[in-house]
Amino acid sequence: MSDKSIYENLTQLGTSTALPQTPEEAVLEKVPNPQAGTGYMVRFVAPEFTSLCPITGAPDFAHLVIDYVPDSFLVESKSLKLFLGSFRNHGAFHEDCTVSIGKRLVDLLNPQWLRIGGYWYPRGGIPIDVFYQTGPAPEGVWIPDQGVPPYRGRG
Repeated sequence: MSDKSIYENLTQLGTSTALPQTPEEAVLEKVPNPQAGTGYMVRFVAPEFTSLCPITGAPDFAHLVIDYVPDSFLVESKSLKLFLGSFRNHGAFHEDCTVSIGKRLVDLLNPQWLRIGGYWYPRGGIPIDVFYQTGPAPEGVWIPDQGVPPYRGRG
């Protein structure tokens, strides 16, 4: 589909946009799905996601994998990048960050299905993996494994 009118309401793509200071300030944008009615999966991987511990202020690092089966809308990727970047000065536990990202995308897109895997690197010797999913995966859509092995350290 080459109809440029589906992009005309975007405010961040193609412009210089500052990183939002908080996830609440971040503007997530969507565009109409030009392949609506076709079952397919979209994957975003953020291997350098960062946030802060809400108690100590120490940095936390994660490898995020976001998979969704779109319905009528797609998330615009620059706005997603800025949204994810807005967490770098945000204090929240791993579970809250991971699930909040998933829920914000669900609220924006109303996808057929969404899952997010937050593979958090160890702090205090314990890695934490957090998973959120909206329900069973739709039939007939190829949903590959997220491909992130459990943390093994040096062992």
